[in-house]
Amino acid sequence: MPKPLRTDQSQKLFQEAQKHLVGGVNSPVRAFKGVGGTPLFFARGKGPYLIDVDGNRYLDLVGSWGPLILGHADTAVLNLVRRTIRKGLTFGAPSPLETQLAILVKKAFPSIDKVRFVSSGTEAVLSVLRLARAATQKKRIIKFNGCYHGHGDSLLVAAGSGAATLGLPDSPGVPEEFASLTLSLPYNDLTAVQAAFSKYNDIAAVIVEPISGNMGLVPPKKWFLQGLRDLTSQNKALLIFDEVMTGFRVAFGGAQELYGIKPDLTTLGKIIGGGMPVGAYGGRQELMSQVAPEGPVYQAGTLSGNPVAMAAGIATLKKLSDPDFYKKLEASAAFVEEGVKRAIQKIGAEAVFQRVGSMATLFFYAHPIENYEQAKESDRNKYAAFFWAMARRGVYIPPSQFEAWFFSGALTQENLKKVVKVIGESLKEALEAH
Repeated sequence: MPKPLRTDQSQKLFQEAQKHLVGGVNSPVRAFKGVGGTPLFFARGKGPYLIDVDGNRYLDLVGSWGPLILGHADTAVLNLVRRTIRKGLTFGAPSPLETQLAILVKKAFPSIDKVRFVSSGTEAVLSVLRLARAATQKKRIIKFNGCYHGHGDSLLVAAGSGAATLGLPDSPGVPEEFASLTLSLPYNDLTAVQAAFSKYNDIAAVIVEPISGNMGLVPPKKWFLQGLRDLTSQNKALLIFDEVMTGFRVAFGGAQELYGIKPDLTTLGKIIGGGMPVGAYGGRQELMSQVAPEGPVYQAGTLSGNPVAMAAGIATLKKLSDPDFYKKLEASAAFVEEGVKRAIQKIGAEAVFQRVGSMATLFFYAHPIENYEQAKESDRNKYAAFFWAMARRGVYIPPSQFEAWFFSGALTQENLKKVVKVIGESLKEALEAH
């Protein structure tokens, strides 16, 4: 049994934070409600490691919830950011860096003719839904249970992620009229989508996480994405891929490259900012030309396309354009997957490890998870025990069953071997505790 974690400084900082910050945090899942105990406060990160304020060092499988595909404090990213900061943090005006990053995004995503940068994934989704409604002159949106598309009013319906972690069904403060325009259907269920189109003739768009990461990692069933593409085309609605999480993560061109599906509109975030706050949306010329100042659909932002975020994104995407990067990352994630599955079988654990590319989740459930309804049935008490067992052994995973793990290119073979070993030991400990 490993030694208990030293958490004295984290506890002191959390007590102080709760006096000044709502819940002591600035994003709900950070409060550790899903695993219990005091949130860990971190001091620094380097490569594959995170170091907390008590000096504990962890191999990081969270990566700031996905953006840090290169690991922490990547030299190339930091160097370009430093050079950019010396020239100014923000101008509120165009800079050449915006165009440079846009070119890199378009190179990776052939479905995007033009792009608009914003400051968060939520902002990107709100903007793209406004565009979809304007372009189609329709008002309803289809989303899927357990898919999280930011905290916009009409999207906090069976939203997964932090809301699921806290056990919140929807959110107070959202008028019924807003929520009524959102049809939330079971993920991986094409029959439900067909029924919705048969019932309503005013569906503007279907928005989907092509690989869900906000109910834990849940991959699309065969034909699900193609079915959505076919149904939206047949019903003159738009297909929106929310690739804030999967963009540049599961492949250079995201899930649409991996599965060969071309959506009408795409939202991006996380990796394209290289660790800085960022979001983006883009699509076909005839759609994007409706956004101001080219068209009447208004959207603006003081810090949109700010030079620091653009620089971090440029440095990151340039490194990701190396064709060997994703081959190595896939091999790393596959190595862990094989090791975890061996451990599950050896221990006889009622658990499944689901992975696509460098995203994964371990569920305490008897069979593979296909939708949010099944994800909610997984044993969260066992996951909480598993989380702390992992942390005591120096591996940091999401403090919630309903969040994906992320592997980075900074993990070495020795790091990966340790991860597999620690998962096996932690699985055994969690099962013995429950």
